[in-house]
Amino acid sequence: MIDIPYKFVLPKQKLPIIIIGAGGIVKDAHLPAYKKANFEVYGIVNRTRAKAEQIAKDFDIPHVFDTLVEAVASAPENAVYDVTIMPDQFIDTLELLPDGAAVLIQKPMGDYFPQSKAILEVCQRKKLVAAINCQLRQAPFVNAARWLIDHGYIGELYDMEVRVTVQTPWELFPHVMVHPRLEILYHSVHYIDLIRSFLGNPVTVYGKTLKHPAKQLSSSRSTLLLDYGDVLHAVINTNHEFGAQEQESFIKWEGTKGAIKATMGLLMDYPRGLTDKFSYCIKNEEGESHWVEVPIEGSWFPDAFIGSMGSLMRYKLGEIDKLPAAVEDVIDTMAVVEAAYQSSAQGGFPINYLGIDSKG
Repeated sequence: MIDIPYKFVLPKQKLPIIIIGAGGIVKDAHLPAYKKANFEVYGIVNRTRAKAEQIAKDFDIPHVFDTLVEAVASAPENAVYDVTIMPDQFIDTLELLPDGAAVLIQKPMGDYFPQSKAILEVCQRKKLVAAINCQLRQAPFVNAARWLIDHGYIGELYDMEVRVTVQTPWELFPHVMVHPRLEILYHSVHYIDLIRSFLGNPVTVYGKTLKHPAKQLSSSRSTLLLDYGDVLHAVINTNHEFGAQEQESFIKWEGTKGAIKATMGLLMDYPRGLTDKFSYCIKNEEGESHWVEVPIEGSWFPDAFIGSMGSLMRYKLGEIDKLPAAVEDVIDTMAVVEAAYQSSAQGGFPINYLGIDSKG
């Protein structure tokens, strides 16, 4: 078994955090992650103060603010702003932050691509050190896969597949489940961003996102093929109406010397989740291979959120020279998302049927 270094490197100095928003993701992922990493959460602000006060009580946050203006005025030097509100509020919120501040912005980076570009413009004009919380990039099993690939263990990467067929309780996200761009924008965006982080930008995308016949959702299933030419293959298949018994939730990487598979247990029986599984196989000199399972500590929630916040702190402090999921990078993820919706709307290539009646 290969000894794989996959754990996060925490910042040498842990900067104080101001959380903007008090939704379920804050309670279920952000704050458990920050507690696990011993990050300092200085304060929280939310439009409904009672929600912020309850979360502050549950997680021992010392300050609750009535407005963002008040939070900014009271923030300690070098505070990091954790923006966890809906995308249509991002621009107004970013405008109120101090120029040059570090900010972690919840995904997606806007509802539509013009909004994504406007968010990028605000961040660049105000010289914000800004990243999008595309935290799947830094899940422990993804870190392990990236290390194996970067060190050549599976050879040249030529195939990535994400398959998610699970029962998703959309009702836990009332503001999201009514969105006209549900599945790709709020779920498959994670996988688009993940694939880009390994393979770079696709040339084109073929996509179809579909409704469920018995549910009032804008979409619940998607198939996306990211086009990298005639050799490199990258596909995403999601179905959020699948029963528990035969559910699947995995990422697979294939290379010329081997393969890696990570089972994302979080999405199965969400939000309780099942156990993750990480395995790899590497061909020997005779071309033989067998799968090896590696125990990986931590999971997507909450551990990947340590990575996204921790890397922002480290970049702000000058400990690393590249910011993972910087707005300048994730704008390309949003370009792929937009193209996927355009592909879905335009449909496939028309088929020239001969029109022969087979019943003759």
